[in-house]
Amino acid sequence: MEDTFLERMDSQLSGWADPVHRLKSAIENNEFELYCQPILQFAGNERYPMAEVLVRLREEERALVPPGEFLPVFEHYRMMPHLDRWVVRHTVKRLAQGSRIPRFTLNISGQTIDDVEFPRFVAAQLSANQVDPSRVLFEIDETDTLVRLESTERFASAMQALGTPLLIDGFGSRAVSFTPVKALGVQFVKVDGRITRKVVSEESARSKLNAILRVGERLGFAVVAECVEEQDVLLRLKAMGVGYAQGFGIYQPHSIEALAAVPA
Repeated sequence: MEDTFLERMDSQLSGWADPVHRLKSAIENNEFELYCQPILQFAGNERYPMAEVLVRLREEERALVPPGEFLPVFEHYRMMPHLDRWVVRHTVKRLAQGSRIPRFTLNISGQTIDDVEFPRFVAAQLSANQVDPSRVLFEIDETDTLVRLESTERFASAMQALGTPLLIDGFGSRAVSFTPVKALGVQFVKVDGRITRKVVSEESARSKLNAILRVGERLGFAVVAECVEEQDVLLRLKAMGVGYAQGFGIYQPHSIEALAAVPA
């Protein structure tokens, strides 16, 4: 089983003979590119007040490699903290240069959440580049909040002390539980796409989303609906009182430089 996994991963990465060496080299030589997907705000002064940062790997013969092909190898070799640091470093530098997108959201792996040094790294990067901590928002997967609650509570406490908001991603993918939301004091939850896609066609999806919205009003977190692809879904989300929406039906991912660069 293990050999099959490694063979599949190596095949996905064009037969890299030494995946660890290749990934370390990619980080050291900045062989990644940042993309981002803007998040729509239904009401407010900023139409796109934030965007989710996405990472791509440059391969000479294959152009940009999507994350689904290389992230599993990073995870298998427990190298996600290295990649997450690279993403933070370059996102903060982009913000320091000026950005039309006021805030970027960054996905943080469970391995990085377990890394007790990571919050200090984030603080150092923000301080060195003179970037307001509120302009970076970390996305934690709902699964991580359930299986490593102690680590996520420690991470959340460090981020709150720094002034960096948090978001729980994939919310409601299982039975809806607000325990992590209360424990971590998050500012946003991103509703799982399996709920979002069905808000027009299924009453159960609308009921689940309405429950999340009601609790959000009570606990003080905002709701982001992900995977919005159809106009009728977008209109239904707005009518239901969802605050934010993201998806290919709203805005395709673009190079972070293309979206963030401030006109001269």
